[in-house]
Amino acid sequence: MLTLDQVQDKSEARLKGLNPALMAYTKELIQQCYFKDVPIIITQGLRTIAEQNALYAQGRSKPGPIVTYARGGTSYHNYGLAVDFALLLPDGNTVSWNMSRDLDQDRKADWQEVVTVAKQLGFEWGGDWTSFKDNSHLQITFGLTINLLRTGKRPTAQQVQDLLTRISGGDNGLNKDAKVTITINGQKLTEGFIDSGTTYAPIRAIAQALGATVTFDPGSKTVDIIFLNK
Repeated sequence: MLTLDQVQDKSEARLKGLNPALMAYTKELIQQCYFKDVPIIITQGLRTIAEQNALYAQGRSKPGPIVTYARGGTSYHNYGLAVDFALLLPDGNTVSWNMSRDLDQDRKADWQEVVTVAKQLGFEWGGDWTSFKDNSHLQITFGLTINLLRTGKRPTAQQVQDLLTRISGGDNGLNKDAKVTITINGQKLTEGFIDSGTTYAPIRAIAQALGATVTFDPGSKTVDIIFLNK
């Protein structure tokens, strides 16, 4: 099973250039989803104006399907205030945009589990948009419209600091007493996360620590956990 560090490393390069608060909240999203046994990868963070215009040209003046309706300067990605995500599969190399996948078999779509965590953290989800839905898209806008951003308006230092204080655990922060260590008979198995009194931990990490063999079948999209008699 991938460790938390390995999952985080997959997204590290795409977090560069983000607003500091958005970067911190995105890292928290990756961590909380991992503890819920739903690893994710950030597929897009900061996007330059030129990159946005090139993406906008796709399906119009360039080959390929239309993937955005935002020209350069009209996306929150252009200001480091948005990220896109996908599900990271157990092999650590394959990603999925399948919104109905339930790889952890908890009868909840993994995608919606990510969205739920993101909204709890304070992200806006592109899947809630009424015109063009962008199901991979998450943003924190600080109440700033695109028009304000285009005029040079940016989140204030105090706004950024307030969000960073909230997520770091100060004054009823999001992370206060959230992380726990899962042990059995004094042996550390993995790290977990407490959410509203419920403890979550990656089931694969616990199963493997207890001596089980865990395999993933991409064809049937199932995980087998087998305990061998010793």
